[in-house]
Amino acid sequence: MQLLLLISRGIDAFTGAVGRLMGWAALLLVLIGVYNAITRYLGAMFGVQLAGNVWIETQTYLFNLIFLLGAAYLLSRDGHIRVDVLSSRFSARTRAWIDIVGTVFLLLPFCWLAIYYSWDYVLRSWAVLEQSPNPGGLPRYPIKTVIIVAFVLLMLQGVSEVIKRVAFLRGWRSTPTDAEGEKS
Repeated sequence: MQLLLLISRGIDAFTGAVGRLMGWAALLLVLIGVYNAITRYLGAMFGVQLAGNVWIETQTYLFNLIFLLGAAYLLSRDGHIRVDVLSSRFSARTRAWIDIVGTVFLLLPFCWLAIYYSWDYVLRSWAVLEQSPNPGGLPRYPIKTVIIVAFVLLMLQGVSEVIKRVAFLRGWRSTPTDAEGEKS
């Protein structure tokens, strides 16, 4: 169990680093959005083209990154939506069992299917080095690759969450989600 908890901590650390990086991506997204709005206004006011497709697409790509890669971080922080009216009435052990069953029978198969069905989509994009059809647009194959990366990361985080819940049920952790209280 110690080895599994060590693996879980490693996954959590990696997911945490990705989540912090997505926080910076959110700041960059806002700054680019402000730039796009200002240049569009000034361009219209002076009759010149100041903004370009590259900035609009960069803004969209950053949003995609935050949404896709942020899912695993959100899962690691127990931030996904639950029916709190019901789950708050259950004991911590019952909630741990529900999390394990939900992860094993819903989340992990969903991630696997998403990877399976997006694989050819991403490979086709790489095969032609797909570019945006917009003038001055960005390549599309790197952002499409993030689909697979995101679901792999979400799957890994799901495994980490199962490890933590099992450790809690076996008495190796004082709570199902926190790193505190692990036995040595």
